This record gives sequence, C-alpha cells and structure tokens, in this order.
Amino acid sequence: MNPAMQRRATMVAASVAALALTVTACSSGNDSSDGGSASSESFEYLSLAENTAVKDTLTALSKDLCRAPQSEAPLEVTTQPQASFDQQLQLLAGQGALPSVFATGNSPEVIKDVHGSGQLVDIDAELEKLGKSDAIIPAARSTIEALYDGEVYVLPTEFNVEGLWYNKALFEENGIDAPTTWDELDAATATLAKAGVTPMAAAGKDGWPLTRLVGNYLYRSLGPDALQKVADGEAKLTDPEYVEAAAQVAALGKAGAFGDSVGSIDYTTAMNQFLTGKAGMYYMGSWALANFNDPSQNTVGAENIGFVPFPAVEGGAGDSTQLAANIGVPLAMSQDRFDDGAKAWLDCMADGFGPQSLTAQGVVTGFAAETDADLPPLTTTVLDQIDAADQTVLWFEALFNPKATTTATSNAQLLVTGRMSPEDFMAAVQADLG
Repeated sequence: MNPAMQRRATMVAASVAALALTVTACSSGNDSSDGGSASSESFEYLSLAENTAVKDTLTALSKDLCRAPQSEAPLEVTTQPQASFDQQLQLLAGQGALPSVFATGNSPEVIKDVHGSGQLVDIDAELEKLGKSDAIIPAARSTIEALYDGEVYVLPTEFNVEGLWYNKALFEENGIDAPTTWDELDAATATLAKAGVTPMAAAGKDGWPLTRLVGNYLYRSLGPDALQKVADGEAKLTDPEYVEAAAQVAALGKAGAFGDSVGSIDYTTAMNQFLTGKAGMYYMGSWALANFNDPSQNTVGAENIGFVPFPAVEGGAGDSTQLAANIGVPLAMSQDRFDDGAKAWLDCMADGFGPQSLTAQGVVTGFAAETDADLPPLTTTVLDQIDAADQTVLWFEALFNPKATTTATSNAQLLVTGRMSPEDFMAAVQADLG
C-alpha cells in the first residue's frame, strides 16, 4: 500500500570483502566498540505470508552478497497471514519477543505504537554509523518521515510512485497532450468520452483508486502538508477548501471520466481496461510495472504507455514535482535482537537489497540501486521521475485511523456517481477522525 527508485548499485566483490571484515571483527563473544553483542543463532525474518518478494530477495542475498552475515547469523523466515499479522505483531511486542527483522503490518499506527515502547532499532542512526546514510534515497526518506512523524526507523523494501499513466496512441488519435494541469485533465476527459473511450479506468469497487484523486487534488491545491494539518487538528475535511477537492473529483465522475458502473469495477478489471486499450488513462502506482511490462497482459504495448505526475492545480500551493508515493510494507528491526549478526545483515542490505530486488524481480525499492542491468523503458521512466524528486506526498488515508479509512473507501463510488454530495462525503470521513 516507494519510491527511490533509486540509483543503481554496488560493487559486489568490494562489499562482500568489507562485510567479511566486519563480521570477522564482530565474531568474538565480546561486545564491540559501539556496544554491540555477540550474534544470536539466527537472523529471523517475520514476513506477511502473502508477500514473497522480500523473502526471495533476502534468500538470494544470503547466497551471494550476504554470505558473510549468513554464516554469522543464518536467515530464518517465518510467516503470518496478513489478516492476523497486526495482532501477532502486537502480541510479540507485548511479550518482548520481536524477531530480528519483520514486516511492519497493515497500518502505520501499529508500528508507531511498537516504536513508542522503545523496541525498535533507530535505522537512521545505525546507517550513519555504517557510513551509509545515503542507502535510502531522498524521495523514499521523505515518504518515511511523512509517515512516521519525521523519524526513520523502517527500511523501504518497496518504493512506489503514483501518477497518471496514459495511452499514447489514443491520445495522439484524439489530439490530446498528456495533462499537466487539472484543466487539461478535464479537457482530456471530455475529448475521450466524446470519442466513446472510457477516459480513466478506476476500481470503484475498491474505493482507494478514487480517494487517491481527492488526496492528490488537496496536495496540489493546498500544499504538501494539507492532510498533516487535518491529522494535527489544524484543519478539517469539512473546511470549504477541502470539500472543493471532493467536489472536483465528483465533477470528473459526472462528466463520465470513469465510464459506466464504476462501482462494480475491481482492481483487475480496471487494469485490464487500460491494458487492452479500453481506457485512455489510469491513475496507479508503479507496482503496476509488472503488469505493464508483461506482453501477455498489455496488448496496447509498453511503448504506447506514458506517465505524468498528478496534474497541478492552477494557483495551488503544491506542484507536480511532489510525487505521490508509498513504501509498501516496510521492515523494522528489533532492538533486543540487534546483535553483531543483525548489524552485519543491515550493512549488507544497505548495499544489496535495492539492486537485487530491481534486477531479479523488477521491484523498485527505497534503497539506492545502481545496476548495469538492461531495464524496461517504463521502469527507467519511473526511476528518472524518482531521481528528480526530493519531496513526496502521501495518499488520502495515510494518516487516518482504520474506521475513517473504511468510510472513505466505501463511499468513494457514491461520491463519483452523484449519490453522495462532496459535503456529506467529507463530513462522514471527518466524523470518524474525531
């Protein structure tokens, strides 16, 4: 739910040699000079059962770049279903039994609570000790700090930027330029609808692809701190300038931007609409690159897909260089288990996680990731966007509690189909925020 898509990489031989020296220096049972302790028997990773990408990356590293940490503290993977993951994480934290490294759960609030009890490693401080503060790219760091109250105590194993993907061929056929302003988006919507093409594929059944538009409009019109002000109680979603964002998205729906029956369209159907040429635009994150780069799914051709950040709002306090982003499900490390083996693993991950994930799986992470691999053009486009961005913004519900999040996503389709007014939509969400 990245990025720094990132800059690419790592001199493998040199890194392995350096890690070997580090582990050798730590392999005695004595405390290290910075207060470290001898390694435990394993480096235990608690993973979401449904997410195999991080496990696969760590396993690959254990056989190559991270062979030295692996010999000191062998990787051990355990899993927990996503539906019960938060409960299990809270249970382990309550028992003082957190594993070496673990997924942070389904809500940022869960890991914030664990951090508040003093059980997490200060990732920022430890990377600085290793001389690797630049291992996390600026755009990913900005996203982490926005999510976690200005602190960096998680590792960004994904970095997804979001924006408007568009069908170049359809745009050319209809004389449309890629929209860089909200007015241009309005105009493109009208032109595509007139041509009998669904202007924008959207999974109204899931809700969040629609609320993403509301959030982005707020960031462009009011600035990158628009929703932080709501979280801090300095503003309310029912304030006129906030309701305006919902009204603008509702107006898109009234103009036919999302086609017929948007409330019945799920994620897979919306993706298929765009990749088969039935929709001209698609607001989505860069995790969709796996679909875009798959010829069996993408019948319009990867060469016919373009990307632009969410459009600017005329006179707004934000701008399109502030990419909407998320870091997926990041990792945290247990302070109690942060021994010499865990430190060696962190050292290795700082060098190798980004390149390994990018080249082997095509997943962009928040780690620097230089590589000589021949990347697909769309992936390179995203990496270039990330390189140009130092500041990111979050999604609409990022700072909401679970109840408000559910209210927003479940009512989004009502907003864009005219069955719920912008005022009522924002009031319902605000009521759950308290």
